[in-house]
Amino acid sequence: MNGSDTAAMPSFGGAWAVFPQRLGDELRKENRTLAAEIIHEIRRQIPEFSRPLSGKFGAFIRNGVETALAEFVDRVGEGGGELDARRLPVYRALGRGELAVGRSLDALQAAYRLGGRVAWRRYARVARRLSLGTEAVAQLAETAFTHIDEIAAESVAAYARAQADAAGTLGRRRHRLLTLLIASDPPASDALEQAARDAEWALPEMVAGVALGPRRVAGSGAGAAGPGAAPPGGSRPPAPGTGSSPSPAPGTGSSQPPAPGTGGPQQSASTPGGQPAASAHDDADAARTSTLRKPLPQDVLAELDGPAPCLLVPDPGSGTRLADPRLHRLLHERSGVIGPVVPLAQAADSLRWARTLREHGPADTHREAGRHLPDLLLLADPALVRLMATRRLVPLADLTPKQRSRLAHTLLAHLQSPHGSAPELAERLDIHPQTARQRLHHLQRLFGPALTDPDARFELEAALRAKPPETQP
Repeated sequence: MNGSDTAAMPSFGGAWAVFPQRLGDELRKENRTLAAEIIHEIRRQIPEFSRPLSGKFGAFIRNGVETALAEFVDRVGEGGGELDARRLPVYRALGRGELAVGRSLDALQAAYRLGGRVAWRRYARVARRLSLGTEAVAQLAETAFTHIDEIAAESVAAYARAQADAAGTLGRRRHRLLTLLIASDPPASDALEQAARDAEWALPEMVAGVALGPRRVAGSGAGAAGPGAAPPGGSRPPAPGTGSSPSPAPGTGSSQPPAPGTGGPQQSASTPGGQPAASAHDDADAARTSTLRKPLPQDVLAELDGPAPCLLVPDPGSGTRLADPRLHRLLHERSGVIGPVVPLAQAADSLRWARTLREHGPADTHREAGRHLPDLLLLADPALVRLMATRRLVPLADLTPKQRSRLAHTLLAHLQSPHGSAPELAERLDIHPQTARQRLHHLQRLFGPALTDPDARFELEAALRAKPPETQP
């Protein structure tokens, strides 16, 4: 072997060795048919996995086998190294899945051992074709079974963590992490990283806070509020971590993915269609609250039952997470407002802006605060905005209410138009161009130089946006 034909020296485990680069290429070709053979043998020899490979069950098993094989070949080419963090959820999901269907780890561990034996028979033939020496073949065998041991250990650890989750441990850890992330005075980075590790939550670069309305109580009207309702007067209760008690397992309702043979979390009572059983007079309430029982995506931190319900959504910029139907239903059901997407260090700001917009906006709709940044700026200091309105809108004070409304609409349209010309205003307000010219002349007489002064124009628009005219033009 020469330097150009070898991988880097190993950095992990002691079992990993330097192999010819061509070995990785040949193993990768072998994997094209190896996964199917392993799955066939597992189904044939292990009764727990003998069911047909259709739907989620089949995808679950195939993904696990193909991921393990692909990562082994990558590690051979790289001379070892840690397991790929992006692939760990696959192995962990296998362990959690066994718990979800009520099995011990015996069947999964047997599947790992069997898969390792089948893979080694094929890999050994590849080694002989390449005329690898006896020592190299022995090292390859050791690396193969080391790899199996390591991914099996991840499944076992995830199984144990899932058991702890069922008892509420992981839920409390995630609640604590959410509290730290949205605190006005965030902790030191090392403390935050430790809390994230304890909660099995990968710290993302970007997040969005989501302000939710209170949970609706079954049997009440559409506008009824549950225990999380805001007190009279509209004041908002403190955020989680400032005196509220933790809810059971927030953010972890979906930490266990569908396991082989399951379609998702089990219901205590269900109809043949899989929906919770209900009598006829309960149908309306069941429809209203069923979405709240559906699990959220496992990486969304949630406080659903406290006095200030909220979510923290990681890496929402791609749009796929916010488009998740489970999250989408919850936002509609709880009139959620999504805060701007911000760096993780500003998670508290994103949630604060979402709560501000929700407090001052319609209570029966969900919105994205990122599309209302000017409104948030105006809501930050209402008293200052009122002062600007008092100073700048004085010229409208002596007009009749109808005149004041029309000219206010025209002034706002003029300030927001690229050129503020009469044709632009006519199209924007759906009025005749001559009417637009007349109103512009009237505004020029009332406001004079203020219409061309940048500071005055800014204050005028802020005042008009903060309190739009009551009637349409």
